[in-house]
Amino acid sequence: MIIGIGSDLIDIRRVGQVIERHGERFLNRVFTPQEQAKAARRAANDKMVVATYAKRFAAKEACAKALGTGIRHGVWWRDMGVVNLPGGRPTMQLTGGAKARLDALTPPGCEARIDLSITDDWPLAQAFVIISAVPAATAVTATGPGPQS
Repeated sequence: MIIGIGSDLIDIRRVGQVIERHGERFLNRVFTPQEQAKAARRAANDKMVVATYAKRFAAKEACAKALGTGIRHGVWWRDMGVVNLPGGRPTMQLTGGAKARLDALTPPGCEARIDLSITDDWPLAQAFVIISAVPAATAVTATGPGPQS
């Protein structure tokens, strides 16, 4: 059963401008250490670094929409992080207020599954998030530590 859907489309150049203006302050406020490490591995190409951040920003916006809160009501940027499951599929790892909201949305006897699709085609980045409640025995979750995207 789908319990939340969110999407976001962002201009990668805008993210680049914010990074230029606010630098580490912005990056540390919005992105998890794992997301920053992922972008740092792409440091050979500035456009790829900014696109990496833009996709993750869009994913956070889409996730907040799927949670039904936006970035408020205790859901903050760093409460949502893009991670990859062992097979490579991207998903969201939730902590803090985002995890509390997810738990409140998830019916008893079910676990949440977060499906994420992210893409970019300069100058745009896009993300879709679908949160589903699945029977507890079959759920693939991303609410604990795992490999990073």
